[in-house]
Amino acid sequence: MTLLQLKDWSASWWTMLQLESAKWSFLLCLGISILICSVIYLKGKPYAQSPLHRSLSCRPFPENCKVLPPTTTYTSWERTECQNFSYFNGPLNCSHMQHKFHFIMKTLSKEEEDYPLAFIITIHKDLEMFVRLLRAIYAPHNVYCIHVDAKAPKDYRVSVERLADCFPNVFLSSVSETVTYAGFSRLKADINCMEDLVKAPVKWKKVINLCGQDFPVMSNLELVWYMQDEEWIDNNMTPGIKQPTYMRYRTEIQHKEVTGQYVVALSKSHKKTPAPHNLEIYFGTAYYSLKREFVEYVLNSTVAKVLLEWSRDTYSPDEHYWVTLNHVKEAPGSKVEGGWEGNIRAIKWSDQKGTAHQGCNGRYVRDICIYSVEDVPWIIEKNSMFANKFESTSFPDALDCLEQWHRHKVLQQAKVPIQSSWKLAREIKIRNATISV
Repeated sequence: MTLLQLKDWSASWWTMLQLESAKWSFLLCLGISILICSVIYLKGKPYAQSPLHRSLSCRPFPENCKVLPPTTTYTSWERTECQNFSYFNGPLNCSHMQHKFHFIMKTLSKEEEDYPLAFIITIHKDLEMFVRLLRAIYAPHNVYCIHVDAKAPKDYRVSVERLADCFPNVFLSSVSETVTYAGFSRLKADINCMEDLVKAPVKWKKVINLCGQDFPVMSNLELVWYMQDEEWIDNNMTPGIKQPTYMRYRTEIQHKEVTGQYVVALSKSHKKTPAPHNLEIYFGTAYYSLKREFVEYVLNSTVAKVLLEWSRDTYSPDEHYWVTLNHVKEAPGSKVEGGWEGNIRAIKWSDQKGTAHQGCNGRYVRDICIYSVEDVPWIIEKNSMFANKFESTSFPDALDCLEQWHRHKVLQQAKVPIQSSWKLAREIKIRNATISV
């Protein structure tokens, strides 16, 4: 090989070596890039578990929630509740769920254990609102019947069923109604649950009915105290009065319920017969606290059954049925001379602005205030059993604020050691806080 040929061979070899090196460098860089992209993708990909177990970043604690105990200059309240209240898609680890969702799984006092309560909750939407309501009122010695509207989405009902299956004292109503606003179906939903509750193994003392937009103001212990107050220990609570003249159209003219949509009055020629058994019709709230013996009377007495059937074509019969029967002398726990007594609900009606309250800081729906966080101090000052109405989407701060206040009070009243998982908020040090000299 000549010197010239040797130089040519060396140059070719060196060029091939450079190309080979470049190729492997390229492949190495490509591999590293793929690895980095894969890590970024997997890190950003949603966790493969059920949404029940997927945590979200906490919403900031409402700055204008003024009802919690004050913190120091160097501390603030921080929410520990950061869960995603999406549909419970898939099998649940119940003990894990109870812990992560901060359910109190122990009875907090002997007083409460000795006076078990029953609850009826009628719902059709807003799973988060329902879970937070159930969590706030749950106690292992009580019993809870959940009526899910028959027209609610199937996945919503399945989610509620799976949640209920994690608690031995929570169950769905055996019969579901397609509930219509102001219709007979709304009254029937409560009665369906009552039929189930009297068969439940828990020997509850009184039953309280709720809807999915209620939230408690009293703790369970305070409810027990209130139910055993001298005025109420032997009586039902159904606030109301003799039916005013302007309300008589509800029960004097026949109405038709268009299932799941609305209730319409028929012509004035479709007059109803007088109430059966010469009953005087009363008008009041659809909310109540009823003795167990009264519920058994409602389910078994001829008077109650005939009044129920007569009420089928009336307007909003749940606003006259309970209060009318509670003025029947023979009914257990009746309050024949009763009126609007009973602090059952804190409600801001639009026509009571300037008298019962100074206005709604949220917005009105069907003349009832959907609360904002600025309404919470009024709710607490009124100290009713429950407040109505809340939405977890339009004014979440109101629910966050009242929920934290309520849980703090519940734990303050507990007669047992507090578990950390029961807390919905904690006091933390403020970052970068400096002490002035």
